[in-house]
Amino acid sequence: MQEVVLVIQLVVAIALVIVILMQRSEGGAATLTGGASSGGFMSVRGAASFLTRLTAFLAALFMILCLVLAALAGQAGKEKGSIMENVKVPAKTAPATPAEPAAPAVPFSE
Repeated sequence: MQEVVLVIQLVVAIALVIVILMQRSEGGAATLTGGASSGGFMSVRGAASFLTRLTAFLAALFMILCLVLAALAGQAGKEKGSIMENVKVPAKTAPATPAEPAAPAVPFSE
């Protein structure tokens, strides 16, 4: 299930990038007819409105898919248990006592 939602989110993200790049920075948008005629299939204003609405829809869908993926990841974590349950703690041992320093091989004289 998680993989299917992830693939859908990838497609939505790519579509969102394409739709954003199709828009003009002035608030207008690229038209399907090239913007040559004002009475064509889609006017400049109509294309801008369409792309703006499509951008808002894709952005909302992307956010919803993010929440769904987070919920699915949370459920998957509950099934496997906690990470801390799998940690193996080494047995406690007494600290090692320091060895006594060795006597100097040559006597020290002043």
